[in-house]
Amino acid sequence: MPGAKQDPPTSTQPRKRARDALLQAAARLFYADGLAGTGIDTITAEAGVAKKSLYNNFASKSELVGAYLEARHAEWLELYRARLDGAANAKERILAVFDAYADHADMAYEHGFRGCGLLNAAAELPAGDPGRVAVRRHKEEVEALLSEHLAELLDDAGRITPMARHLAFLLEGAMARAGLEGSDRCIQEARKLAADMIGSL
Repeated sequence: MPGAKQDPPTSTQPRKRARDALLQAAARLFYADGLAGTGIDTITAEAGVAKKSLYNNFASKSELVGAYLEARHAEWLELYRARLDGAANAKERILAVFDAYADHADMAYEHGFRGCGLLNAAAELPAGDPGRVAVRRHKEEVEALLSEHLAELLDDAGRITPMARHLAFLLEGAMARAGLEGSDRCIQEARKLAADMIGSL
């Protein structure tokens, strides 16, 4: 309408772009160089934004770390759901958890695969830190998914929790070794062991 007063443009989109750029840069740098080894100046330079933009989006480096951990968790869930879509039965759904971890290992990392980004971060954080709590929640959610799929196979409820824990420990051990070796080989071997474990259920 001619002469109508228009609302001024908002800064929402540029701010979101800056936030996304900061989070992407932090994700690359935190994974490659660690939390302590990555400074704010390095993150803002990598993101191509002013330091002020970081503090406009995150109250502190700790808050940025928390957002990074949430993003890693969401990234894994997306890989898992993609694998789940192709799973025809409960056994395949259990193995989809292992496949999602292998997919994470096979992603294009700047300096190669260094293991679970969540556990790497947790190892740098002090006891009681919210970041460690977030990592623990992720690992518990993975174990809960294994329990959920095992419940489709087992009539004996007493066997579900111990077996889910066994599979979760197998997966975490394989992930740690895979990080040291820089490939998904140990995860693939763990997947075969898991397939053997559940084969007769």
